[in-house]
Amino acid sequence: MLNKNGAGDPRAGHHLTPRSRRIAAGLCTIALVAFGGALSAAADASAAVAPAAAADSPSSTVHYVHTHGRTLRVETHGRHGVVPQHGTKTLARPLDSGGLLYNGGPVEHNPTVYLVFWGSQWDSDGNGVQQYLQDFFGGLGGSGDDWSTIMTQYTDSSGSGPSFSGSVLGGAWVDDSAPAPSNAAQSDIAAEAQVGAQYFGVSGPDADVFVVSPSGTSPDGFPNSGFCAWHDWNGTTAYTNMPYVLDAGSGCGANSVQNQLDGFSIVGGHEYAEAVTDPQPSSGWVASDGEENGDLCAWQGLTTLGLSTGSFAIQPTWSNAAGGCATSG
Repeated sequence: MLNKNGAGDPRAGHHLTPRSRRIAAGLCTIALVAFGGALSAAADASAAVAPAAAADSPSSTVHYVHTHGRTLRVETHGRHGVVPQHGTKTLARPLDSGGLLYNGGPVEHNPTVYLVFWGSQWDSDGNGVQQYLQDFFGGLGGSGDDWSTIMTQYTDSSGSGPSFSGSVLGGAWVDDSAPAPSNAAQSDIAAEAQVGAQYFGVSGPDADVFVVSPSGTSPDGFPNSGFCAWHDWNGTTAYTNMPYVLDAGSGCGANSVQNQLDGFSIVGGHEYAEAVTDPQPSSGWVASDGEENGDLCAWQGLTTLGLSTGSFAIQPTWSNAAGGCATSG
């Protein structure tokens, strides 16, 4: 089941594998002690911005965001791996791209997704989005997932690339300590990702925190800024800004393949694939024009992926080995 505001067991994410249960079990005590008092505090969306110090990532901006009763230091680097709303971007043709080039940074060796459903608005979920996303990521990495394995070709300077031996879902949590902001800034989203990472006791490029905003909110200007989602690195953890894409209707994939929730797996899968190969944008695998593996294939060849947890709408992702967009590898 979902964990809500620290209540219950952090190991209780839906469809967790033995690997992810072991991870959560080892960190449960740390996470609960660290958050015992703080999670009951109301979130404060105010942020102070400071120039990036020399040790920060290139082109980063440092923010100090007060939330959950304390002040967090986070970095932002702008929007990366943006899923454009359907019909707003000229699609890249495979022959127009020189493929993905390696830029010296990390890839995710053991990709693990943590879902943070941001805000007390998620105490009601009439469309079943929480279950859908848990089922999607709960099935990725397991039997039947020959889509994620496309990414195994992209190694980093260690000579190792992504590997998949079971579900990539590390956990799911409803942070209902306060309502999610109606108009969250990038720094607020980065801070919520850090709150989630600390709750689960994780950091580093292998952990990908999806900050899933509730219906009726506008994280970073969604849906009027032309995007469906994007990902970034907050200085300690890879994270994804995952708006409630159903609010954008067909512009973000609703009813594109099977049903109204299609956009959550199309868009969520796009950002997941990009975080696996470029968790600290743009130091991983990126095309010469700055696009990532999901960008080069956005909204092309939509299809379904059959997993042990169900059938889900997906887009292809770029394969250097195939020289184009692929749905298996």
